[in-house]
Amino acid sequence: QVQLVESGGGLVQAGGSLRLSCAASGRTFSSYRLGWFRQAPGKEREFVAAIGWTGITRYTDSVKGRFTISRDNAKNTMYLQMNSLKPEDTAVYYCAADDSGSGAYSFWGQGTQVTVSS
Repeated sequence: QVQLVESGGGLVQAGGSLRLSCAASGRTFSSYRLGWFRQAPGKEREFVAAIGWTGITRYTDSVKGRFTISRDNAKNTMYLQMNSLKPEDTAVYYCAADDSGSGAYSFWGQGTQVTVSS
């Protein structure tokens, strides 16, 4: 069982920055594929970014060049650095983990709210 806890959300003005953290349990954290997703009010949850155990990253087009995903295996923690934030980035952000290599995210955090004011 993997437990994930997000932190770092808040209220920020457009153009500002936030860094989200996702602390994970589990002895094999370094082998997990990890991802960030978000869900805005009235919308479906959408993919934001992912990082594999090799460190290879992937982003949705709308955040490329603004967001950076990273991981610190020594701390069992994943991060999402968000710069140049826009009001349309407002959402609840969730971290997720795939510990089996199946390609499916089996574990999810409780979410952290990010609100970007214009």
